Amino acid sequence: MSSLAQEKKYKKIITILSIVIPLAVAALFGVNLRKLGFNVEPLTFLPPIYASINGLTAAVLIAAVIAIKKGNIKLHEQLTTFAIGCSLVFLFLYIGYHMTSDSTTFGGDGIVKYIYYFILITHIILSVVIIPIVLITFMRAKLGNFPQHKKIAKITFPLWLYVAITGVVVYLMISPYYV
Repeated sequence: MSSLAQEKKYKKIITILSIVIPLAVAALFGVNLRKLGFNVEPLTFLPPIYASINGLTAAVLIAAVIAIKKGNIKLHEQLTTFAIGCSLVFLFLYIGYHMTSDSTTFGGDGIVKYIYYFILITHIILSVVIIPIVLITFMRAKLGNFPQHKKIAKITFPLWLYVAITGVVVYLMISPYYV
């Protein structure tokens, strides 16, 4: 199968994942197992864990860029694969928390409230936008299309890094209001 045919096949999968993942998260976000009568303990211990995973993802992304700039392709590949894995673990923990716990309302006011919501909204929007971008970047590297990989990676890295860092910032800003 030619590289172009492979890319076309993977783009279909990427398109499906880019639609299904945000829709599934949105749907599951609205499901609270306790309110549906299930006897489950709220997983209130998860937010600092998934915030730490976001921080780890940010550090791994920076390390991946350093690795490729030093010419260490294998380490770069391992680190970016690990960063994708971290993002998946974050996603499962985030869904688990929201399916078992009540949402926390931000209690700050004034300018801090506007800053919080700006960061939160941009974080949420870009966390959806980044899904196909990360997958396309990864696919191009796996298919050996390095000129196109490098071109899109220049967009992927800062967006993904922003999502990872703002995930930590959102947690730090809302953590005083957890019950």
